[in-house]
Amino acid sequence: MTIDSEHEITSTPPRATGRHSRGDTRSPSRRTLRQIIGAPVTRYSGLLLLAIFVAFFSIQLPSVFPTLATFNSIVGDQSVTMILALGVLVTFAVGQFDLSAAQNLGMCAVLCSSLMVHQNMSPVLAVLLTLVAGVLVGLVNAVFVAVIGINSLIATLGMSSVLLAITELVSNFQFIGPVPDGFRSVANHQVLGIPLIALYALVLAVLVWYVLEHTPIGRRAYAVGANPDASRLAGVRAGRYVFGAFVVTGAFAAVAGVLVTAKIGNVAPTLGPAYMLPCFAACFLGTTQVKVGRFNVAGAVIALLLLATGVKGLQLMGSQLWVTDLFNGLALLVAVSAAVLSSKRSPRAKR
Repeated sequence: MTIDSEHEITSTPPRATGRHSRGDTRSPSRRTLRQIIGAPVTRYSGLLLLAIFVAFFSIQLPSVFPTLATFNSIVGDQSVTMILALGVLVTFAVGQFDLSAAQNLGMCAVLCSSLMVHQNMSPVLAVLLTLVAGVLVGLVNAVFVAVIGINSLIATLGMSSVLLAITELVSNFQFIGPVPDGFRSVANHQVLGIPLIALYALVLAVLVWYVLEHTPIGRRAYAVGANPDASRLAGVRAGRYVFGAFVVTGAFAAVAGVLVTAKIGNVAPTLGPAYMLPCFAACFLGTTQVKVGRFNVAGAVIALLLLATGVKGLQLMGSQLWVTDLFNGLALLVAVSAAVLSSKRSPRAKR
């Protein structure tokens, strides 16, 4: 799925319409007013909605919701999802899908815990081997998509099934754990009252944001995602960027798998798929924020915080566990609908 970038819309010089040529000055002034007021509201509507959520739940649950414990719970619980979403977002940026990323996370978590618990391997060596395994998964995906030319949906869907089988083989359908206490402190320690795992996610988010938004690599990656044929004609080696994107996604999935192992201590063989829906929902909902019509890190962070705050508030109000899946599913549908409608409106805006 390709979504036109914001720059493609705004960089087009304004044209003089028939009404303008007839001297009607009301339309330009009205359009300018809508742009001045409407554009920022649209770009940051997620922050506005987030503030409404916080205010609503704080009024409804004054002794439970507006607390440091709730804040730490939200950012700590969503850090693993954020790291996985950052990896998936890189694949989206080059116009591809990686449906195996969540199961790659689950496989890496099972592998990491199994190496420490069943093989008595040191945490450092277990982490290194797990990272290598996650990157290898990304390499295989890259070969299927960028070298052989298989559609990314089909290739990564097949890879997801293979990884599920490996996960079940390694775990034997059993929980694996607990991992050593020293390894668990890697994710559960706090710095200045903030979960350390949230700081990892923040650092990685800044890194991905900088590379995508402020380096030639990022600009070419977005160009490949927007129009691969045009980028090839412009001299960009599109295949290399697609190949590299899948490797990066595999690496981020592995990092997320290691950190979730440290965070929870006991890993279930069904861990991975639970991260797929919130991860994709955050990326697509993020296209409606900050850089409208484009997968971007800031939008994904806002979207994930918005979803997590809404789910946490509903859970604290006594909602059932299925509310989380319902909330994330509706958010994904709304986000994709908004992206599709936005892409349909873009040609009209250019006219």
